[in-house]
Amino acid sequence: MTDRLYLDWNATAPLRAEARAAMIAAMDAVGNPSSVHAEGRAARAIIETARAQVAEATGCHAGEVVFTSGATEAAALALAGRGLTGAAVEHPCVAAWIETTLPVDREGLVTPDDPAGSVLQAANGETGVVQDLPRGLACVDASQAVGKIAFGFDWSGAQAALVTSAKFGGPKGTGALLLAPGEDPAPRLRGGGQERGRRGGTENILGIAGMGAAAEAAARDLASGRYQELAELRDLLEEALASAAPELIFFGKGALRLGNTSAFAVPGWTGETQVMQMDLSGFAVSAGSACSSGKVRPSGLLTAMGFGPEVATSAIRVSIGPGTTREGLLAFAAAWERHYRRFRARAA
Repeated sequence: MTDRLYLDWNATAPLRAEARAAMIAAMDAVGNPSSVHAEGRAARAIIETARAQVAEATGCHAGEVVFTSGATEAAALALAGRGLTGAAVEHPCVAAWIETTLPVDREGLVTPDDPAGSVLQAANGETGVVQDLPRGLACVDASQAVGKIAFGFDWSGAQAALVTSAKFGGPKGTGALLLAPGEDPAPRLRGGGQERGRRGGTENILGIAGMGAAAEAAARDLASGRYQELAELRDLLEEALASAAPELIFFGKGALRLGNTSAFAVPGWTGETQVMQMDLSGFAVSAGSACSSGKVRPSGLLTAMGFGPEVATSAIRVSIGPGTTREGLLAFAAAWERHYRRFRARAA
């Protein structure tokens, strides 16, 4: 397993060393953060330090950060019962609360007619397409944006934003809802009034500490230009793949994309098959289509973008991160080309 290459950073980024260190240190906090004694205050200090770190990384004030178990819980808290408009490109945790579906163009871009009544992702995790966010949205799903592109909650003018720790190298099962001043959604989890009454239950100190440290490190990487370097690696990969397979389709290439993301398809070569083949070759990637009960279903995103079933079932995504190297991507391209040639030989 040591020779494997992880190329699925948009699903979950590897835990950052800074997050691991912060979580280990937080294990020594014995107090309940709601307690007023010294031990409780020490635990509370860990949470508030992380809150400030997340606020700095997302361009908002610390008082606007509400910690949750992830973007799914944050979406339920922000969107339930509001009847908002959205698009088929949204993550399922957002789509579950959408009442009206907006049209999507061939690149996956969306133009809300009523921003104040709409929810829209900042960037798509499957294609990497970055939306041109109008000001004043009801909610922005910033899960794939934070740490990868410049995002500032306050200058977005949005009422709320969703953030999840695992996308930028923090621990899984931790996230945040960013709320503009005056926004006061009804709590979905009732209890002791934690998180200013927005989310009951004792805070996950370890996860929150890790999320804060990861957010700070991710912002540092972004400021240093690391994601521009990743975009250059992504383009190198796409050049190598396109030279091997002239019929290859790259999704969203005509739009602004996250620098770390490439989604592509050879029509007729199912994404599920490619994922398994590349897994056996030592590379972890993901399919653009979902599989259920052994049946390959077209990607809802690609279908909304206007692609037919043959293409929409054939997509895979490569998503990279700060640990990805040129040599690793070229090794992936060489392995992918070998499997592609076998596919073509069988199809001939």
